Order: sequence, then structure tokens, then C-alpha cells
Amino acid sequence: MINLPASTTSGAFVHPALFYEGQAEYLAGVGGFVRTALAADEPVLVAVPGARLDALRESLDVGAAEVTWTDMTRLGRNPGRILAALQDFADRHAGRSARIVGEPIWPGRSRAEVLEATRHEALINTAFAGRRATILCPYDVQGLPAAVVSDARRTHPTLIEKGEDLLSPDYADASAVCADCDHPLPEPDGAVPRLEYAHGQLGEVRAYAEAWARGTALSAARRGDLVLAVSEAAANSLSHGDGKGTLRLWSAWNSAGSGVVAEIRDGGHLADPLAGRRRPSLASPHGGRGLWMIHQLCDMVEIRASADGLTLRLHMTAP
Repeated sequence: MINLPASTTSGAFVHPALFYEGQAEYLAGVGGFVRTALAADEPVLVAVPGARLDALRESLDVGAAEVTWTDMTRLGRNPGRILAALQDFADRHAGRSARIVGEPIWPGRSRAEVLEATRHEALINTAFAGRRATILCPYDVQGLPAAVVSDARRTHPTLIEKGEDLLSPDYADASAVCADCDHPLPEPDGAVPRLEYAHGQLGEVRAYAEAWARGTALSAARRGDLVLAVSEAAANSLSHGDGKGTLRLWSAWNSAGSGVVAEIRDGGHLADPLAGRRRPSLASPHGGRGLWMIHQLCDMVEIRASADGLTLRLHMTAP
């Protein structure tokens, strides 16, 4: 059974990385964490990749009502969606100490997905500060690149390694980690047309995206999602990006199949690094609802901020 850091029982937020080698260590570490939570009558969410999910269910043999199970390959396809789901679970159990297993990075993730998932891991510390919760994040040290494991030491205040609970000497502020995730976005192959838009032209942006999407492998439903996401991003440009922006659309291939990319650039700035990653408040006059919707619609969202403005890349895949 896993020994949690002493601060776990203090009511403070705890965010350890569990470094494991092989399935036996995985089941012992994660399974021990879940059993400890159940013994304390604490709500438990387990969000890990599907194959791991099945193995845990079999090894734990607990009732369906005792643990909330989520396939992270679905929830975390877009890493920007994970945080809102974790917060929703904690909110549903307000007043109790929530226990969560979240494995957002697994072997086979693309470099872009790993960067966004690393950003998510750093922002967890900001989003959950002061909350009664523990989020355990397993890392496959045999299957993941060494750089990913090194980043886990920067995004987690505590580590569980070879059965020992340790403070991470490499733990870094979320702003520093997020800045290091801002790698330059690669340019598409070949020339890509650019649509410039300003106030009064949102309808033209929608029409342009819709006409372009008809020539892709996206289903009719996903074409609608793409147009809605582009429309929300362009509306943000008009409201917060100096009233103008540019749109580029192109096709791309990835490990899941063919896909599309929409890029929106404007002169805006992202004041809140959690915008779009947590469910917006209905009481807020702005609340980041557009960016949150974009995260829900897209398979991945990349955001880059610079002195010149903001760049959003929205990815959708047609398997």
C-alpha cells in the first residue's frame, strides 16, 4: 500500500508524481492510493489510459459506485480539457477531501500533446491551491523519454520513487514551466492562404471556414464543430485582439489519421493562464467561455503568446 506524503492528511493540496517501472509497480502504487482513499471513505476519481484502467479495475475489484473511472485517452485527448474535469469532480464533493489519479502523459503521445499535458500538470498547482485534494500522477519511467520524466520533477512538489516519498528539488513555478512549453509552432508544408478579418466580418470567417472544411475528411458533425471553434476564436479576436485577426486553415496528418488545423492570430494577450482550461463562471461578464468551448470542441489546442499578440492552433482529426 502506498505511503502518501504527510501533508496529504493535513487538508492541504498535494500533487505527487508516482514514478513506476512495469505493471506490478503501477498496480501496487496506484492501487494502494485508491485503497487508502476508500478506507478513509474519500471520493475517488481514476483517470488513466484505457489499458491501465482495465488492469486497475481487475486488481482492485471494488464496487462500481465506489470509484469514478475515466479513460484518459478520451478525456485527455486534448490536454486542455483535463483540468475542468478534475475540478468538476472535486466540486461535486465539496467539503470532502477528493482523491484523484490522473495520468495525462503516456508512451505514444505526440510532442505537441506532451507539451500541452506538461502545461496542464504545472497549472494544476495553481488551480487547486488551497483545496482539500490529492492528485496522484503516474509516470512510466521505462516507456517515456527522460525529458518527460525530468519535467514531471518540475511540475510536482512531491515525488514517489522506489517506494519513497520525497520533496522534489526541481519543483518550479507554473509560470516558468509554461514559458518553457512555449516552443515555436512549426509552419505547415507549403503555402497556406490567409484570411484577414475585422469588425463586421465574423460571418465571412464562418463562411470561409465552412466552405474550406467541405473539402476535408471531417464528418459533417465535425465540420460543424470546426466552424464553431473558429467562429469563437475569431470573435475573441474582435473583442480582445485589437478588433482584427487572421485565419489560416490546412490539412495535416498524425498518428490517428488525417486531420485539419485552424490557426487564428491577433493582437490580444492571455492574462489568465487558466482561461479555457477551467469551466467558466456564469457570473463573470466574460469568463473565458469562448476559449473553454474551443477546448471542448477540438482534439488539441495550442496557444502561444508573444509581444506581438496571441496565436491559437486548433486541431481536429478524422480517423
